[in-house]
Amino acid sequence: MNTFKDKCIALRKQDHTLTEIVKITGRPKTSVYVHIHNIPLSPRRWKIIRAEQGAHIRAFALARKGKSERVFKRVSKWDTNLVFLASHFLFDGDLHGGSCNYHNRNDTLLQRVQDAMKKIYDFEPKRYQNPTTGVTRISYHNVALRIFFEEKSRQLLKEISTLSRELKRTFIQAFFDDEGCVDYRTHWNSRRIRGYQKNIGVLRIVQRLLRDFNIESRIQLPNEIVIAHKSNLVKFQKEINFSPGVRINGGRSNSIWKESLEKRDLLDRAIDSYRPLGSNGVHRR
Repeated sequence: MNTFKDKCIALRKQDHTLTEIVKITGRPKTSVYVHIHNIPLSPRRWKIIRAEQGAHIRAFALARKGKSERVFKRVSKWDTNLVFLASHFLFDGDLHGGSCNYHNRNDTLLQRVQDAMKKIYDFEPKRYQNPTTGVTRISYHNVALRIFFEEKSRQLLKEISTLSRELKRTFIQAFFDDEGCVDYRTHWNSRRIRGYQKNIGVLRIVQRLLRDFNIESRIQLPNEIVIAHKSNLVKFQKEINFSPGVRINGGRSNSIWKESLEKRDLLDRAIDSYRPLGSNGVHRR
């Protein structure tokens, strides 16, 4: 009758691994190992083992790709909150690597983005501030969340023109909150709303959406959209406007106003500065 040692050696010579011999004999690894550690597996068996290990690693990596233990609410239908977030990540944000990032100097906008994210994601962002520019970046480090908003942002650009008036308004306001300014200079008789965006395709989308509110604008190459004339400014003020608390940077060296005024207040001033019309329809001097 074979001894346990002989059985282990015989199984090893049949190209069984340590784990397989343990299962066959029902004995601990340490008891088996002492009898077989000097008997190598064949090159053919090592090739099979390496292939199995590689397949397991690839399958695990694929299963983990884009996933995070920090789950979030995957909203499938467009609503105000989702359009708001996707828009701001498009305009003053970036989505790359494992993060959703939003950059702004304005505390009101930063807080609004955080509040909107809380409706779908329970974790607080990391905050980073550039001491030179004063711009704060809030970052949500979650690969799955980044992939979700990357897909939603692309989808939004394709679908925004078909969405409701309320959602179009949310998109336009997010654009001008992030990228817009009121160019009001009395000495040049200049009253305009301007918005900047390096992607000319986005400017054309914004222009088409403004027309849905009967607001005329022009695209000024290479990267600017301009709303001018009192009638258009008044319509913008009534239908869109800037969000409360969104301010210009009065601390800039080239600031005209030298104070951080709200953009909507500047728009009010610009509109109020138009001289009233006389009975003949001409501005009174």
